[in-house]
Amino acid sequence: MQTKTLLQAALATAFASLAGAAFAQVPAGYPADYQKIIDAAKKEGKVVIYSATDSKAAAPLIKDFSALYPGITVEYNDMNSTEVYNRFISEVAAGGNTADVMWSSAMDLQMRLASDGYALKYKSVEAAKIPGWAMWDDQAYGTTFEPAAIVYNKRLLDPKEVPKNHDDFVKLIATPKFKDKVTTYDIEKSGVGFMFMAQDAKEYPQFLALQNAFGTAKVRVQSSTGTMMERISSGENLIGYNVLGSYALVRAKTDPSIGVVLPKDYTLILSRVQFINKNAKNVNASKLWLDYVLSHRGQTIIANGAKLFAIRADVTGETTSAELIKEIGAANVKPIPVHPIILQFLGPAKRMAFLKQWKETAGKK
Repeated sequence: MQTKTLLQAALATAFASLAGAAFAQVPAGYPADYQKIIDAAKKEGKVVIYSATDSKAAAPLIKDFSALYPGITVEYNDMNSTEVYNRFISEVAAGGNTADVMWSSAMDLQMRLASDGYALKYKSVEAAKIPGWAMWDDQAYGTTFEPAAIVYNKRLLDPKEVPKNHDDFVKLIATPKFKDKVTTYDIEKSGVGFMFMAQDAKEYPQFLALQNAFGTAKVRVQSSTGTMMERISSGENLIGYNVLGSYALVRAKTDPSIGVVLPKDYTLILSRVQFINKNAKNVNASKLWLDYVLSHRGQTIIANGAKLFAIRADVTGETTSAELIKEIGAANVKPIPVHPIILQFLGPAKRMAFLKQWKETAGKK
């Protein structure tokens, strides 16, 4: 009996050792001293993430990260982009617990936080594998390559009506058929929506005509991509503007009512920005998560599981930057840079002026 007990104890020790070794394995190509980060992350035991990425899309990443680093719990909080920002700011101000990692599609709000000193300076071991425009000062990192799309109801639009570019869209929605039938983000409530529209103001020479066309159509605004697509699918709205293309293209594969256009004159590219809180409680687990999301393994999951368009050029799959560039054309792809330059419309005076013009043109009823 005692021999059996000793054997069981020995086996248990061996299995525990193997499990520890498996956990502690430094990813191929990483520096040997990365082991210190792994060991410290194991002691922390969790990473707290505030994110604007839908839980359903993030689930494959969380599952694979947990398989790679068992023993680290991912505490994932899914909110809209404005809520991510407001919750973090209010919790920091109150001195309470908050996120270790911030991950949001509202690139400008993320860059405001990073440039205001909330981000940890950490050079990811994967930094060399992502485009230069997608990172800033070893603090903020772009993780995806997602297009802003025009989405329409395939049942109710004649193929000849489907716009190919922004000029086509402006002419189309100014016609009587589209009155009360056009949707886009509520740029007062959606951080992503405001950022897209601000970038359009820079890229599109006829931006005022676009705003006026929205006004003529009496545009219906929403705070989420999901709501816009539901209304387009049902026919309540016929067409949507600046809809997040990653979600729309996935929906289009299973919903015969949904059609997606990536404008041929230019297509804005959003990259979900991630940074580690400078005062993160679980800083080492946060580094593991950031490096994982940017790694070839994580990006392959983004392309084939999350379907959010991998930013790395060396990743293959269903949704990748390489495939998107091939479809649209390199000259027509307009990535929004991970850089404080995109904050120009966030200053109180400029933001108020932009929203005032929007209300006077697009928002007129």
